[in-house]
Amino acid sequence: MNTDKNELKGNSQPTVAVIGAGIIGINCALELQSLGYQVTLVDKGDIGQGCSKGNAGHFATEQVFPLAESSLLWQMPKLLLDPLGPVSLSAKHFIKAIPWFMQFFNNMRPSLRDKNTVAIKALNKNAISHYCALLKEANIEHLITLQGSLLVFETSDYNKVDAMYQHYKNEGVAVKLLDRAETLKLEPSLNDNINYSLFFTDVAHTIDPLALSVALSEFAKSKGMTFQQSAVTEITQAETGVTVLTDLGSLTVDHCVVACGAWSKKLLKGLSYHLPIEAERGYSLSLPISDQAEPMLNRPVASAERRFIITPMDNTLRLAGTVEYAGLNAPANYKRAEMLKNNAAFILKTLPEQKSEQEAWMGCRPSLPDSLPVICQAPNHDKIFFALGHQHLGLTQGAITGKLIGQLVTKKKTEIDVSPFCISRFN
Repeated sequence: MNTDKNELKGNSQPTVAVIGAGIIGINCALELQSLGYQVTLVDKGDIGQGCSKGNAGHFATEQVFPLAESSLLWQMPKLLLDPLGPVSLSAKHFIKAIPWFMQFFNNMRPSLRDKNTVAIKALNKNAISHYCALLKEANIEHLITLQGSLLVFETSDYNKVDAMYQHYKNEGVAVKLLDRAETLKLEPSLNDNINYSLFFTDVAHTIDPLALSVALSEFAKSKGMTFQQSAVTEITQAETGVTVLTDLGSLTVDHCVVACGAWSKKLLKGLSYHLPIEAERGYSLSLPISDQAEPMLNRPVASAERRFIITPMDNTLRLAGTVEYAGLNAPANYKRAEMLKNNAAFILKTLPEQKSEQEAWMGCRPSLPDSLPVICQAPNHDKIFFALGHQHLGLTQGAITGKLIGQLVTKKKTEIDVSPFCISRFN
C-alpha cells in the first residue's frame, strides 16, 4: 500500500497516521479526525487488544503520586525475591532492567518526585470530564460509571491510614476516610476484616475497557477514520511528509503520531531518540458473575496491603494488579493471575460461584522511570508526535492525551503545560 500526498489533490484534508490502536492511539485518532484530518490508525493487532483489553477499567485520577517513592527501597529486595509477590523481577531480565531501575531510583529524590507529582496532577485534573464529553457525543455514556473507588485496609493502623489520607488531601484529591461500618455500608459484600478505607469520590470506572476502545474507534470510523492492520517497521520524515513502512508496504502522510506503548522503543530508536521504557507486565483475572438482583460491588475496590484491585464489570468481577518485570516477549506466568483470586478471598465475604470459565490475561504497561508519559512533538522531526508511556494510567489519561495531541498537531496552545512530558528529558 503506497499512498502519496500527490494522489490527494481532490482532497484538501491533511493526512495523519496514528501508530498503535490502544486507548491512547484511538483517542488521538478520534481527536485528529474530528479536527478535520484524514486519519489512518495502524496496528499489528486488532483494536484495543493490548493493555486496553484486560486492564482494571479504573479511571484512576486519584493516582497523582509517581511510582518511585523512597519507602520502596527497603521493600524492593523482599518484593523482588517472591515470584508470586505484588512485584516480581525475572532473573533473565535482571541485567537488562538495571539501567531503568537506576533512573527509577533517581526519581525518588524529593525535588524530582514533587515536580513529577505536579505534572501527573495536571494530566489527571480534567481527564474524566474529557471522557464524559466524548462518550456523550458518541452516545456510549453507559460505558462509564461515576461512583468513585475505595482503597481498603485490613491490617494498617489508624495513624498510617490517616497519614495517607492527609497525603492525598493535601494534593487536592477528593477523598474521605471511612471506618469499617461506613465502608461496609457502601459495599456490603466486603469482608468484615476491613478496618478502614479511603473513599475517592471523584473517580470512575468502565464496565468493559475493550468495549470502550472498540466503541470509540467505531465513532472515529463514522467520522472517516480508517484502520489498517499491519506491523510498522520504520518511520522516516522528509520535506514532503512522513513515510510509515509496514509489512504491507508504505504509507506517506503529512503527520504521524507514535502511540504504541511498550512497543515504541524500536521505532523511536530508528528516529535517534532514546526511550527508557519498561514493559511492566500486569495481570488480571475475570470471574463471571451469575445474574443477581444486587451487584457484588458498586465501584472499584483496591487493597492497600495486597496491592491489587477488584472492579465490577459487565457480568464479571475483574481482579487486576501485580507488577512483573520480564520484558516484552517472555511467556505469561498465569500463576500471578490466579494469586489475585486468593487475595480477593480476603477482601470479599464470598467469591462468585464458578459456573463458567474464568479468564486470565496479561498485558504490558509502558512504564517510564519518572511515571510521566511522553506527549510531545518530536524535537528533531516537526511532523512526528509522540503519545506513549502512560504506565498504569493509560485508560485514565486517554481522552486528555488525545486532546493535547490535537492541539500540538494543529499548533494551538495546549490546555496544560506539556513541557514535562517531552522526550527531550531522556535525550
